Amino acid sequence: MTEIHELDRSLQVARERLQRAISALAPKHEGGEWEEYHAAHQEVLRLERQLAAAKGEEYAEPCGFPLKWDAGAPMPHLMVNDNRALLAFLLSEPDPAWDGSHVTIKSPGSGQTEPLGLVEFDFCTSAKLGAPNDEVFEGHPLNGKGLEAYGAQRVVNSRWLKELEAINSVHRCYRPESWRDRNHFVFWFHDSTFECVARSYKVETHCTSMRALLGLMVERLIS
Repeated sequence: MTEIHELDRSLQVARERLQRAISALAPKHEGGEWEEYHAAHQEVLRLERQLAAAKGEEYAEPCGFPLKWDAGAPMPHLMVNDNRALLAFLLSEPDPAWDGSHVTIKSPGSGQTEPLGLVEFDFCTSAKLGAPNDEVFEGHPLNGKGLEAYGAQRVVNSRWLKELEAINSVHRCYRPESWRDRNHFVFWFHDSTFECVARSYKVETHCTSMRALLGLMVERLIS
């Protein structure tokens, strides 16, 4: 209990630091404000994860995912069969000429060539894409437990993973060891959230249209 109390107090102090850093972003910058904000934010996330781990609760941590998707319109598409899931999305590609005065509308049916990411999840037990969006992340159970928007994370001590294993435990061929290498992955997008329970994933990048990539995904699932 002493460890939990100390972590709780440290987290409170870190959150106060983060609030000061956020306030410092409002007036004219004198230098170092963004660096302090990012450092304070990471400290809060680190302590949130440590506190949740000490309590035996679930929490989200980075999973070493190598790609960054477009924060505004990632256009995620999910295809699933009995044991594989394929997730496609628009990659982040900053335009140096963009001055913030206009918005570029993206459409998956346009046929326009785009930088796209494709992730294949192996031994996928379950997958879903939908709510919540980024406007209600604060209501997610992982909020305050390491949740970091617009990135890929792994959920440690996942309740969903435990629920799926408990359901499957009634099967006569159930083997607990077969669940030890399963992971709960969560990808935080702008308008939706992707989650799946799978063994692992592999990542590809493509420069093509979303329509063409979706055709490739169908071919892979039925081959």
